Amino acid sequence: MDKPRLSFWQIWNMSFGFLGIQFGWGLQMANMSAIYEYLGAKPEQIPMLWLAAPLTGLLVQPVIGSMSDRTWGRLGRRRPYFLVGALLSSAALVLMPNAPSLWIAAGLLWVLDASINVSMEPFRAFVADLLPEEQRTRGFGMQSLFIGLGAVVASALPWLLTNIFYVGIGSGGVGTIPLNVKLSFYVGAAAFLGAVLWTILTTKEYPPEDMAAFQAMKASKVGIGGGVAEIKDAILNMPATMRQLAWVQVCTWFGLFCMWLYFPVAVARNVFGAPNESSPLYQSGVEWGGLCFAMYSAVCFVFSFFLPAVAARLGRRNTHTLCLLCGAAGLLSVAVIHDKYVLLLSMTGVGIAWASILSMPYAILAGSLPPQRTGVYMGIFNFFIVLPEIAASLGFGWVMAHLLDNNRLAAVVAGGIFLALAAVLVQRVRDPLTDPAQARRPIAAAA
Repeated sequence: MDKPRLSFWQIWNMSFGFLGIQFGWGLQMANMSAIYEYLGAKPEQIPMLWLAAPLTGLLVQPVIGSMSDRTWGRLGRRRPYFLVGALLSSAALVLMPNAPSLWIAAGLLWVLDASINVSMEPFRAFVADLLPEEQRTRGFGMQSLFIGLGAVVASALPWLLTNIFYVGIGSGGVGTIPLNVKLSFYVGAAAFLGAVLWTILTTKEYPPEDMAAFQAMKASKVGIGGGVAEIKDAILNMPATMRQLAWVQVCTWFGLFCMWLYFPVAVARNVFGAPNESSPLYQSGVEWGGLCFAMYSAVCFVFSFFLPAVAARLGRRNTHTLCLLCGAAGLLSVAVIHDKYVLLLSMTGVGIAWASILSMPYAILAGSLPPQRTGVYMGIFNFFIVLPEIAASLGFGWVMAHLLDNNRLAAVVAGGIFLALAAVLVQRVRDPLTDPAQARRPIAAAA
C-alpha cells in the first residue's frame, strides 16, 4: 500500500515509547557495574555478569519479531508486545535495586533485559510499518531524540538526587546499594510504563492489506518450529545491505560495550582516585560517570534534530561514517584526560555517534527489507549487536585480567578503536536510496 505521510506530531507519538524504554537501558548502563561492585563483584567478573543483556536480545528479539509479523488483534500488530514488555520491565526495575546479593541482581538483569527486548524490537519495525521510505530517516531520528532525552534523565538521576535534592548522600558501601540509586530505578519504572502507554493509546496500526493471505501465512508458521524455520529462511535470504551493515554493527557494539562496562568505574578510580568501593570518592566518581552518560545522551537528543538534514546533504552512509569517527575520538581522548569537566567534552563526540547509531543503520536497512518480514529481519539485525556483546561478556574478563591488568581506562580506549574501525566499514554499505536493486539482493545473489 502507498503509506500516507505522517505529521510531526504523529511521528512524535509513535516514537514516544522509546523515552520510557531508554529509562530501562539508561539506568542499567550507568549503574549496573557499580551495583555489582557494591554487591562484591571483582573487575574480571563484571563482563560475565553483563551477559544477560546481549544473550536475551539474541534469543528474544528475532522470536518476538517473527511473532509480531504474524500478529493482528484489537491492539494491532506491534502494540501488544509494547504493553507486555513495559509491564514486565517496570516490575524488574522496581525489584533490581533491592537485590540482596550479587547473583540475584544478575538474575533480575536477565528478566529486565528480556522484558525490554519484548518492547523494543517491535518499535523498530513500527517505523517501517507506518512510514513511507522518504520519512523513515526522520522516524528513526525521532526515536534517537527520545532515546537521548530518556538517557539524559535516567543517567543523571542518581547525581541529581544527591546534588540537587540531597537524597542518599553517603548511603552506599560494600553490600549496600545507595538510596539515590534505588529511587532512580523507581522513577524509571513509572516512566517506562507511562511512555509506552502513551504510544499505545495515541497511535493506530494499519491492518494487513490482504487479510486472507495474512491468515494463511500465520497458519503456515505456527509454534516454535515454525518460528525457527522462519528465522532460518530469513537468514539464508538476507539482503546484501543487511550483510554489509552487519560488520559495521559488530565493531560499533564492541566499542560501545567496552564503554558501558567500564566507563563509570574508570572515572571513579582513574579520575576521582577512589581506592575502593567504600570510599566516598567512588560513589562520587560513579555518579559523575552517570552524568557523563547523561551528557552524551543530551548531545544525542540535540543532534537528532539536525541529523535528517545532515543525512540529506551528505548521504546516510557518509553521515554515519563521520558520526562514528566523532565517537571514536571521544573515547580515545579519555586516555589523556584527568579533569572531570573535560570528560564532558569527550562525551560530545560519543553523543554525536550515538544519535547516528540509533538511526542511520535502521534507516538504511529498512528500505532493503521485504515489508511482510520487517519484524523478523529487525530481530535478526539485532544478532549483530548482541553477538559482539556476548563475545565481550565471555572473553573480555580474561583480557582484563591477563592483558590489561584490570585497567578500566584501557578498556574504554579499546572501545574507541572499535568505533573507528566501524566508521571505515560503513563505506562498503549500499544504501537503498542510491542503489535499490543491489541493496535488496539476497546474500547468494549479491556474492
